[in-house]
Amino acid sequence: MRLMGGIPVLALAQTPQVNLNDLLRAGEEWAAENLDADKLQALADHFDHDEALKLLRGLQEQFEGQYVLDLARFRDTAQTLLPLLETLPQTRPYAGWLRPRMDYFDVADELLVDIPAPKVEPGKPPPKRPNPTPVQERRAWTVQVAKAPVSRGAAAWVPRLKPLFSQEGVPTELVWLAEVESDFNPEAQSPVGAVGLYQLMPATAQSLGLKLRPDDERKDAEKNARTAAAYLRYLFLKFRDWRLTVAAYNAGEGRVRETMRSGGKSFDDISRRLPAETQMYVPKLEAVLRRQEQKSLLQLPAARP
Repeated sequence: MRLMGGIPVLALAQTPQVNLNDLLRAGEEWAAENLDADKLQALADHFDHDEALKLLRGLQEQFEGQYVLDLARFRDTAQTLLPLLETLPQTRPYAGWLRPRMDYFDVADELLVDIPAPKVEPGKPPPKRPNPTPVQERRAWTVQVAKAPVSRGAAAWVPRLKPLFSQEGVPTELVWLAEVESDFNPEAQSPVGAVGLYQLMPATAQSLGLKLRPDDERKDAEKNARTAAAYLRYLFLKFRDWRLTVAAYNAGEGRVRETMRSGGKSFDDISRRLPAETQMYVPKLEAVLRRQEQKSLLQLPAARP
């Protein structure tokens, strides 16, 4: 597949609003139960698709926010929610989306400890800690990825997918984006409708030639991978920089361009004004590439025109 000029590339859909206080309270209540297997099953028996989606959209809203350190507050909620999602067949695809994002909460918690609190001025409320810098993020993700196991699906999928990326004119190392997006799970589905190994949104997938009906071709791992590679190639030819390209893959081309217009030419220039997930997504992928391919994003060759 080749991406034709003029194809519209759509940003991520807006996430429906969720009461985040309810989300936090739910997580605290579940965690307080010290769930054993019997209690987990009892909860799972009454845990339906709509409830799961509501909670997940609350987490997605946090990823779409701008303040990375806020994610640390949701670690216990996510840890309680994940086994529930994995219990039910109808919510298992959401677990495939949440599992590779669990370390976002851990890294946010580490950064919360590492970044000192600003000085409190008399008579004023305590200010927030600043968002981590890209350098702090890269350092934290290098440590996190080094101690995490390699995705179980990588051994099977990486050799099969690298030729597809090569055929699309994209560096083969970028197949590892699937570890960040889905942990190499072809069934993974986000709460806003992205599906598959490389988490393609419906409109983006259709604009690149995939069909959603009668069968969703995004669930075909090789079609998903080829389409993701074509999309990455398109974005690189717009941004001419792999860090910005990967940021645009996650946050949307429009969001990255808008942020750059307000000042900045590189990912490091604009990182702290992007969504929290994107601030972590780019350095996480880079840490994965260093571990698996001994390369950074800056060392990858350009996509073919």
